Amino acid sequence: MTKKYDAVIAGYLCVDMIPEFQKNGLETSLSALLKPGKLIEINGVAFSIGGVVANTGLAMKKFGALIFLNGLIGNDIMGKIAGELLGKYQLPGGIQITERDGTAFGIVLAPPGVDRIFLESPGCSKIFDLGFIDFESVSQSRLFHFGYPPLLRQFYLKNGEQLVTLFSQIKKMGVVTSLDFSLPDTQSESGKQDWLLIIKRVMPYTDIFVPSLEEAMQIMMPDEYNKILSNIGNTDILDLIPINIVREIGKRLIDFGVKILLVKAGHRGIYLITGDISSLVSKGGLGLCVNEWNYRELWCNAYTTDPGKIKNASGAGDTAAAAFLTSILKGEKVEEAMKYAAIAGRNNLYCNDIFEELNNWQCMQNEMATEPIEITDFELIKLNML
Repeated sequence: MTKKYDAVIAGYLCVDMIPEFQKNGLETSLSALLKPGKLIEINGVAFSIGGVVANTGLAMKKFGALIFLNGLIGNDIMGKIAGELLGKYQLPGGIQITERDGTAFGIVLAPPGVDRIFLESPGCSKIFDLGFIDFESVSQSRLFHFGYPPLLRQFYLKNGEQLVTLFSQIKKMGVVTSLDFSLPDTQSESGKQDWLLIIKRVMPYTDIFVPSLEEAMQIMMPDEYNKILSNIGNTDILDLIPINIVREIGKRLIDFGVKILLVKAGHRGIYLITGDISSLVSKGGLGLCVNEWNYRELWCNAYTTDPGKIKNASGAGDTAAAAFLTSILKGEKVEEAMKYAAIAGRNNLYCNDIFEELNNWQCMQNEMATEPIEITDFELIKLNML
């Protein structure tokens, strides 16, 4: 049956304020840049619509998907900015307005060449719950993508009760379910939740899970994560997580019940592991080849980045997820889907406004044809060792 939408993107929606740092030379870390007492001249502040709803929604629309946005903003100045930006991009959807709290906003510190830090005010996302989900539109879509539970209070309370209810109800509709994550602030209420238990409860109803490597490790191996974090120094944590840990995390999440796991590892690349995806083929009209997607474990290296083109890293993970989900909706082969995710995440680094500047699907195809990338198949390695 033909659906009205390719995807409904729901959950966290905010306005991002992004100071534009001058390109006087690439810094090695934020700690080297943001020293107490230091004055840093910037070239103004850009306002953009952010969060999974806008970032993934904008990118999927740019990639040719028919999307519906499902989020919440406040009746305040930030809400007016969000409304103007959504109108500018002509994004369809059911963005509701509440008087109960202000619009979520973030201050994104993203100097060129340095991973970003978010100062986040969740605002009305704290009250966003099942009552704001447009189930009618979800029923008319092929895929439902949701994020980020750590910033959506109603969906993590009571060990994720509403999150489990949401995904179980949508799964019964025959709609493909997809979940993205965000890194909880360990000092906040969100950071004190038992995220391992919450994820374990929701994975049986989740078809696709697309966390970052740091998020996945914090959820699945909190003690090991904290140990690495305590000895990190100025090193990027992604460089300190060995591949055997990545694979162990992947296998555990597949055992929890998710069908497709894509772990975004920034400059290191992308890890993917799948279980039995045959149930997805009948849902959402997906044209995935079961034999090509079933029980795969792959690593895709990151595409080469031109440091001189980097503008900011905000939303790169969401854009990678958008390309991966679009690939699935298009029925692409698993290796191609990973390549699209990797190149879209890289291209996002070159954009301040992804709707205006991000390369479309055809441009990414052309880039992939001229930029070779290495993909490691762990099963082939195992067979060669036998």
